[in-house]
Amino acid sequence: MSVKVAALTKNYAGQTALDGISFEARPGEVLGFLGPNGAGKTTTMKILTGYIAPDAGSAMVCGLDVASHPFEVRTHLGYLPEHNPLYKDMYVREFLLFCARVHRLASPSKRIEEVIELTGLGREAHKLIGALSKGYRQRVGLAQALLHDPDVLILDEPTTGLDPNQLVEIRQLIRTLGQSKTLIFSTHIMQEVQAVCDRVLIIHQGQIVADDPVEKLTLRLQGEQVVTAAWQSPVSPDALGKIKDIRRIQPLSDRRVQLYAAKGTDIRPAIFQFSVAQNLVLLELHQEASSVEEVFQQLTRAKKEVQ
Repeated sequence: MSVKVAALTKNYAGQTALDGISFEARPGEVLGFLGPNGAGKTTTMKILTGYIAPDAGSAMVCGLDVASHPFEVRTHLGYLPEHNPLYKDMYVREFLLFCARVHRLASPSKRIEEVIELTGLGREAHKLIGALSKGYRQRVGLAQALLHDPDVLILDEPTTGLDPNQLVEIRQLIRTLGQSKTLIFSTHIMQEVQAVCDRVLIIHQGQIVADDPVEKLTLRLQGEQVVTAAWQSPVSPDALGKIKDIRRIQPLSDRRVQLYAAKGTDIRPAIFQFSVAQNLVLLELHQEASSVEEVFQQLTRAKKEVQ
């Protein structure tokens, strides 16, 4: 595992920020790291990057303990913090050259041009950082995180300030990077999670309340299976009611319905077989799921109410 956290605990002046959390992040996946403000998300990332030490537990990056090998860990790790720290009186290439020298890169000029191309900074690379828009400053921060070609990337709110066109480009870059690196992606924008992440970890009040693939997460809290189906010609509710395991039917039109079944029951094969037997042309068949935002709200609200 590229990142392994075990029983991680951190307190601030008697207040628990992390309460013994454990998780792993693997190469080739984008892990969405979610949590309300004050949940312990930023504390976890600061521990992983060696900025602060835990009170108990361990954090490993590429097989190295962060507490005992902080400098070695940083050679394997790229970090874009939420508040992107940049020298605004430096030019883009000048800043990246400075970062390259910190990392002691053998061929800095070549690598700088590569990350400028990767992050779409070409048009703005000749400018002072202070003259850039917020979106382009985010790109500079992402470029410095990528500069030394790390095995692990931790990106905290990387899409903040991007316009819709830039957003599509950076999403694609994150997906591409996630195929070969371990990538932990923190955001408050739930659409970003569904667009970019393979797996979602939700932390709340210092504890992990969910750790699932995106598809599984959006189905886990539903009380029943909901399937939307549509046919080329009208279908009577009475005929649909004979399909095995269907609890109730919600017509959307004379050709389109939502069908409900018990949680854990997949009625889609039965709907398909029914269509074949009735010589009906099936135009649509998919399982409805809650959005990540709905699941997030339910999980964090439920835990708060219990306490």
